[in-house]
Amino acid sequence: MWRAAVTEMVATACLEFTLTTTLISCFESGQTDPKLLVPVAIFIAGYPLLLATVPLTGGHMNPVFTFAAALKGVVSVVRAASYFAAQFLGALIAFAVVKATMDSGTADKYQLGGCAVNGGGPGSGVGAGTALALEFTCTFVLLYVSMPIFGRRRELGLPTMCAAVAVAYGLVVYVSITVTGRSGYSGVGLHPARCWAAAVLFKGPLWEAHWVFWLGPFLACLVYHAFSLALPREELEKGDEHEEEHSGRQVDKFGSDVLKDFEVSGF
Repeated sequence: MWRAAVTEMVATACLEFTLTTTLISCFESGQTDPKLLVPVAIFIAGYPLLLATVPLTGGHMNPVFTFAAALKGVVSVVRAASYFAAQFLGALIAFAVVKATMDSGTADKYQLGGCAVNGGGPGSGVGAGTALALEFTCTFVLLYVSMPIFGRRRELGLPTMCAAVAVAYGLVVYVSITVTGRSGYSGVGLHPARCWAAAVLFKGPLWEAHWVFWLGPFLACLVYHAFSLALPREELEKGDEHEEEHSGRQVDKFGSDVLKDFEVSGF
């Protein structure tokens, strides 16, 4: 289990470092509408890391997906706790590197790439209620798109599954930063560990209404789990049987830490 947790830590650190620096580069590119580059940047940063990490640990790299997996019962509480700790530590390492290497002016301008509800001062950003609604809605959409795809991993293939998750992630982030039209709002976090790590290191406005970046995603997980219990069972059961058929082969191919339990992935 500890090897899987260490892998999650390293993968989360790599993801958050590359994702944060890539997104800031998009907004510093001088393009007329740099927001259009955001989904592309998320795909470029997330897709290869999903390809590399899914066969090893399931490629959660995000407490939201670990929590969803625990609710579904595909990972134990102990393993979920170890993943949580690894993901938070990995995010903290990533933002520490960003802070140490990024120009201070750029870091201050973009608040280290953290999660801000009202990062531009009075009169900018959005209210906590609006941010919470977006956090919940976008997380639910991400789970609604991603979770059924995870169950069809063998049918779709690893590259297709990872591409679909990366596209869905980029889409919901793009929607969140365009729908409000407010410059002080950083968009949905979708990742409590990322939001927490940036707030710890940058402090200041990132702590304002910070709770929405926790409550929104975890509440969406609970609602999605309840919703998933009402989904048609025929295809789900067919997918479960298909996974059982291949689970032994999966262990042989990827090592003893790779179990059927890791068929829920994301970032």
